Amino acid sequence: MSNLQRFLEDTRGVDTIPLKMVVYLSITALVILLATAAWNNISPVVDDTDIDRQLEEAALKISSIQHGYARDVSSKGTDGSMCTVELSLPEHVMYVAFGVDPDPDGDGNISNTEWSVEDNIILCGYASGFKTRVLISGETVHFRKGAQEENGLWIFHESAYPNSNTSEGVMIEGPISGEFTFELVFDEGKKTLSHF
Repeated sequence: MSNLQRFLEDTRGVDTIPLKMVVYLSITALVILLATAAWNNISPVVDDTDIDRQLEEAALKISSIQHGYARDVSSKGTDGSMCTVELSLPEHVMYVAFGVDPDPDGDGNISNTEWSVEDNIILCGYASGFKTRVLISGETVHFRKGAQEENGLWIFHESAYPNSNTSEGVMIEGPISGEFTFELVFDEGKKTLSHF
């Protein structure tokens, strides 16, 4: 028997192990590739579901304070009924607006058109120009942007949005993450004042 024949007989079983390994690695890579593609298709749906859940929780909290105590906005007495809304939204959310649409023409620019008041609405604006609305059930909710004076009193921020034709509404621009507090106050009717 020649040396070549002995070598081929000795390596006969070894040849199939690397081939099996290559096949298994190829199958594993294909599964990972398919899982990644599936996640990229599912991820936006999961994000949108989480955004909707957070906004619906915010609407419920804001609705819950509407029948509570309303502090006179010029009084430093007892705080009005308050709630804190927690939001942690993805980067593609441009803004969340409470009681106002800052981009009624939907072009993605919040400073080129007059804002339109939308009572009882939380509006979420996306970078794509798409918007979603969440209804706050119950009586009419009038949102006002708050400003804190040196003495700690929260009052209306009259010039909060210079490009707007209205003093109503509150807007949070992205990136949006944190706790946002609202207080029920009274000034010729009940208003929901932001503390941020």
